[in-house]
Amino acid sequence: MIYASPAPAEFASGQYYDGAGAGYYLSPAKLESDYAAVRFERELRLFRKHRAAGAVLDVGCSSGAFLFQLNSRFPGCYEILGTDVSGAPLDYAESRGVPVVRGDFLEQPFADKKFDAVTFWAVLEHLLEPRRFLEQAWSILKPGGLCFVLVPNVTSLATRLLGARYRYIYPQHLNYFTRGTLTRLVEARFSVVEFRTTHFNPIVIWQDWRQHGKEVPNQERADLLKRTTAYKQNPLLRPAKALYALTEKSLGALSLADNLVAVLRRKN
Repeated sequence: MIYASPAPAEFASGQYYDGAGAGYYLSPAKLESDYAAVRFERELRLFRKHRAAGAVLDVGCSSGAFLFQLNSRFPGCYEILGTDVSGAPLDYAESRGVPVVRGDFLEQPFADKKFDAVTFWAVLEHLLEPRRFLEQAWSILKPGGLCFVLVPNVTSLATRLLGARYRYIYPQHLNYFTRGTLTRLVEARFSVVEFRTTHFNPIVIWQDWRQHGKEVPNQERADLLKRTTAYKQNPLLRPAKALYALTEKSLGALSLADNLVAVLRRKN
C-alpha cells in the first residue's frame, strides 16, 4: 500500500476542503465542467447498469453535480442525498435542488435511514481512514445494497510513464491504490460485483511530461477540465473521440487506464 506519511494535517482533517479548496470546487470552469452533460457519463452508465432505482447517498458530493445529473436524466427513479465537509459547495448543491447532509460522514446519525447505493467518486484517496468510511457505508446500506468506488490507479500508464511528475500524486491524495490493495480494503464487508479501469487523458500526460513535475495550480486543473469537456461536446471531433474510446478500452483491458472503479455488494 502506498500512502502519505505523515499526512498533512489540513488534508487529514478535511479542513482544506471547507476552506482553501472550496474556491477550486466553486470556480466557474469547474462548475461548468461538472454540470456539463458529458461530465459523469461513465459513472452514470455504470451506475444505471447496476442500480436502476432507489435511495442513493453520494459521499464527498462537493457541488452535487453527479446527483444533479442522476436526478435530471432519470426523474422519479432515485431518492438522492449528498454529504460533504465542504460547506460552500454544499450551498451550491442545494441551490441546484440537491438535498445534502453537512459534516463528517463518520459522525452523521442516519438513524434508521438505509440506502440502496452509496457512492465514493474520487473520495477514498483523500481520506486518512478509508476503511472506516467503507464500514460506515456498509452500516447504512440495505441488505444487498451496492457501493460504488472510483479512485486513481497507481499502476496506470500515466503513473508508469510519469512517476512523481504525475499531477495526481500530490498532497491532497493520502492513499494510492492498486487493484490488489483496493480489493483487500473492501473484502471484509463487500463482495466485488465488477472491477474495471477507466478514463484516460493524454493531454495530462503530455503537459506533466513537459513540466517535469511542476506543481499544477487548481485554476489550471479547472481550465483543463473545461477544455477537455469542450472537446467531448464538439461534434467535429467525433472521429478523434472514436479513436480515443478505442484507446481507453484497450488500456482498460490491460488495467492501465487512469482510474480504478469497483462495484461492491454489501455482505450481510
